[in-house]
Amino acid sequence: MRKLLGKSVAVGAIAMLALTACGSGRDEGSSGGSGSDSKGFAANSLIGVALPAKTSENWVLAGDLFTNGLKEAGFQSDVQYAGASTTVADQQAQITAMVTKGAKVIVIGATDAAQLSTQVAAAHQAGAKVIAYDRLIVNTPDLDYYVAFDNFKVGQLQGQALLDGMKAKKPNGPYNIELFSGSPDDNNSKVFFDGAMSVLQPEIDKGNVVVASGQKDIKQTAIQGWKAEGAQARMDQLLTSTYGNKELDGVLSPNDTLARAIITSVKGAGKPVPVVSGQDSEVESVKSIMAGEQYMTINKDTRNLVKQTIEMVKALQAGNEPQVNDTKSYNNGSKVVDTYLLPPVAVTKANAAEAYANDPKLAPLTK
Repeated sequence: MRKLLGKSVAVGAIAMLALTACGSGRDEGSSGGSGSDSKGFAANSLIGVALPAKTSENWVLAGDLFTNGLKEAGFQSDVQYAGASTTVADQQAQITAMVTKGAKVIVIGATDAAQLSTQVAAAHQAGAKVIAYDRLIVNTPDLDYYVAFDNFKVGQLQGQALLDGMKAKKPNGPYNIELFSGSPDDNNSKVFFDGAMSVLQPEIDKGNVVVASGQKDIKQTAIQGWKAEGAQARMDQLLTSTYGNKELDGVLSPNDTLARAIITSVKGAGKPVPVVSGQDSEVESVKSIMAGEQYMTINKDTRNLVKQTIEMVKALQAGNEPQVNDTKSYNNGSKVVDTYLLPPVAVTKANAAEAYANDPKLAPLTK
């Protein structure tokens, strides 16, 4: 069992509903096991969607997709974003308001996964179902479902791409790298980092890869709030303290926003751009990849994630258990949460045209 608050384990691949979802010990095509005795609810009921601040293109896109998709499915929707502050108070108030309005399902992309248990409990007590979207909500027995991409696999893909990219540029090591991770209040940050380190640590142990600054602990590598300025400032400091006469070969960046900030720092110091990982397939990062700067990103198609979430809502409305493909791996500290995972895809310049062939926004950038 993978406990997302501790160490994660590698996962294999399982085909599911024309989407391949990854898992170890996961039940393909299983129905949910939450023990719900739901009899469904009215087709035009209110569905609440509480999302974090608009810190990335994908969060902005998710809000639009939920608004339109829920309307097309016949539901009323209340889609809210938390403010740009570093506190979770906005989201807590928004979820409470959704419960008061009588939302039958509340979908939550958590601002702080550890500070929503009171609101989730209130939703549960009011008879609403709660779906954690993209980020697992922890330390609550009242969470019903979790839908996400396989985020441990995301980290593995980032770590492997970093090794591949460095070897392609310089066939022989050792390679000097630096590690970055996401915001400590985002449960996914540790999952990404653990996935990447499951690939990188063996090479570090062999001496093939060296974290030249010595900063290997996630507390040292974390960037609060996923803020670009935080990543740029940390990279500036690392370049000054560690890379006066050393070559920087690679940087593990957990997402595209931070990747671009890291590249800006390196270019500002007049140094060659190293191999830099990313995630989210943001427009500016795809442009950077095609221009030969950022090395890779991860394609986690938000359209598919929102679509799968709405399918779960439709099942609940009909009085059925939503389809899940993992009933064993995602322990939030209080229970093992029934989960549906979608597969991430690593994208470099070499496969970008294929990866984005069906994406009207990104496909033109790869030509």
